Amino acid sequence: MILEAAFWGLVGASALVVGAEISFAFRLTSKMIGLIMAFGVGALISSISFELVQPSLESASVAQVSLALLIGALTFFIGDKLIERMSGSRRKNPDGPEEGSSGLGIVLGTVLDGIPESAVLGMSLASGDGVSIALLSAIWISNFPESLGASVGLEKSGTSRRTIRLMWWGIVLVSAIAAAIGYAVVSGSSEKTGAFVQAFAAGALLTMIADEMAPEAFSRTAIYSGIATALGFILALFLTSLE
Repeated sequence: MILEAAFWGLVGASALVVGAEISFAFRLTSKMIGLIMAFGVGALISSISFELVQPSLESASVAQVSLALLIGALTFFIGDKLIERMSGSRRKNPDGPEEGSSGLGIVLGTVLDGIPESAVLGMSLASGDGVSIALLSAIWISNFPESLGASVGLEKSGTSRRTIRLMWWGIVLVSAIAAAIGYAVVSGSSEKTGAFVQAFAAGALLTMIADEMAPEAFSRTAIYSGIATALGFILALFLTSLE
């Protein structure tokens, strides 16, 4: 099962490679990227609600789940601040990084986003019900615009396509490992510990959405981001109902 978890982690992160290749082949407008990102926001919120928080409440109290959510949110916030200090604050800007910003900041920022997502995928397998298609789809959708925008910016700043490809494939590998670790942590722990870990990941993902994805989606698409977000939520809800 650990290998299966790693496989699904790789699938979820594969959007990073796909996004990069599309950025090389086409030039999507900022508005198109924003709509995709807003759609991913809705899908992730839906999956967090029904695939992470709701199941965790079946094994832990509201207070315990709330504490785990807060700890997850604070962990992401602190990590994101550290990345920002390394000039990664504009790692998704399709117009290119600010002068003096580093590719390392972009790489680390993307890893910071992807590790909790991939770990959550691995955790979803621990129940024995198989991978959550709704969560997998939401993670894939959220990864795609991140890679698309960052790849455009890196290429404009002079980074070779070969280097960009190697960077994304490296992050895909890290994501697969994170999914395997997520499965191992939850499968080898008590139900209450597993619920805490799931809620922790939910807090981290919610903070990532609020701090990065949602504001950027709105800045690119204005009021259209709202309907795209709603559509993403509905799709993930529909996929959850099929499981």
